[in-house]
Amino acid sequence: METTTTAAAATTATTATTQATEASTSFSDIIKNSVMSNFTSDISISKILITLGVAFLIGFFIYTLYKRIFSGVLYSKSFNVSLIGMTMVTAMVIIAINSNLVLSLGMVGALSIVRFRTPIKDPTDLIFLFWAAVAGIVAGAGFYTLAVIGSVVVGLVLFFFVKGGSVEQPYLLVVNCDNEATEKEIHSRLGKLVKRYNVKQKTVTRGNLEMTIEIRLRDQEGAFVNQLSELAGVKNAVLISYSGDYVS
Repeated sequence: METTTTAAAATTATTATTQATEASTSFSDIIKNSVMSNFTSDISISKILITLGVAFLIGFFIYTLYKRIFSGVLYSKSFNVSLIGMTMVTAMVIIAINSNLVLSLGMVGALSIVRFRTPIKDPTDLIFLFWAAVAGIVAGAGFYTLAVIGSVVVGLVLFFFVKGGSVEQPYLLVVNCDNEATEKEIHSRLGKLVKRYNVKQKTVTRGNLEMTIEIRLRDQEGAFVNQLSELAGVKNAVLISYSGDYVS
């Protein structure tokens, strides 16, 4: 009787161990299959062409918008063309990453050591660079609708805020005069001749006082410069147009 009980207990323990092993194996297989199912070693030519075509159209849209709303001093065509290239190259990288698990891990390590040291002077240029990279990632992942709709919405926002944001043209007025009495007279005249002004820099040396003043004109005309030059004690007055990035 005891022998039969011991044999039954051993059989029960063996069955439990087998079930636990099968459950563990099934769970591991589920995780493995769920990961591997996201990677396909075979990439169809049609998918590659569609993805690169969508990436090119989005990149060309970014290229056209950047050229349209550019408000800097010097327009760089090479930078603008690089936006199209960045969108397509990023999409191509994402296609490769989606196709192979080992390749995706290798690219993560390889791209982590890449450093871009090109200086970005205008924050708007950084927005366009990031936009091109993100659009390429989304298009390369196959989310074409998100890439197109997102790019259209971002483009409209940038167009209305960047293109329509500059209302008043700022100018810089550089004046050289003899003394503080003449400086006070210049301030008095500017208060009557321009819409508003703000002294940005003042340099005082022996026998000379130089001021750099940001001004906003009333009628977009610089005829008042001649009136300032005729004041007693004013050596010269120069009006310079520039693209201002702040509002005083």
